Order: sequence, then C-alpha cells, then structure tokens
Amino acid sequence: MESDLVRMDLVRIVISEESDQQVIVLAESDGKRRALPIVIGIFEAAAIDRKVKNIRAPRPMTHDLIINVIAGLGGRLASVVINELKRGTFFARLLVERAGEIVEIDSRPSDAIALSVQESVPIFAARSVLDEAAVG
Repeated sequence: MESDLVRMDLVRIVISEESDQQVIVLAESDGKRRALPIVIGIFEAAAIDRKVKNIRAPRPMTHDLIINVIAGLGGRLASVVINELKRGTFFARLLVERAGEIVEIDSRPSDAIALSVQESVPIFAARSVLDEAAVG
C-alpha cells in the first residue's frame, strides 16, 4: 500500500465568507507539485486555519477531543490518507498506532487534515485519487 501513496503538503486554505464551500489545497511533497483541491465547509476550514495559525481555544474543540480520546485509549495518530474519490466526494482514513498495530478509522478529509496539522503527522493521498482529481 505504501507505494500507492504520495506524501502531500497542505499549501493553501481558501476561506470565502460569501460561500458555504471553502477549499483546502494539498500538493505533492516530492517536487511534482500536482495540486489536490478539496471542497470543505466553513467550520472545517476555520478549524484547519486555527490549527495552522496555532490559535488555541479556551476549551477543547472537537479535534482536540478526538486526539485526547486516541491518546486516552493508548494510541497516537501516525498519519492520514486521502484514500478514495467517489462521485466527486473525497474519503480519508486516520491511521492510529496502538500497541504496535495500525488501526484505520474512516474520516472526512477536512477532519483528517485538521488532525494532521494539529499533531504534525504526514498527509498522504492514494495515487489513484491524484490521478483522477489532481490539477497541474
């Protein structure tokens, strides 16, 4: 599976107050720099933007809660994968390491990316997803 994955960087968050649809852009880390734009909601974009800017809320937000639950169960977020594209909708997986094994958890890409930024873990995309949806 590893060879089918491409390391990605979060390169842009486009927040428009005039639209319900925001865009995050991932780009290949290896220099090819194909871009993968993903449309997300305003609340998800704001959460990612807060994480990138290291703005902390006074109380744990949902993404903080998820990381706390993972840690409380003896795991750690190892990476996230944008693994599928079906009918224009992206799908993602959280890869959580627990007791030496990887547990995969279904996730929205926006949540997976927010968690990856928060925990400084790598983001990957399936090569098939890039081949279908990447620009550039």
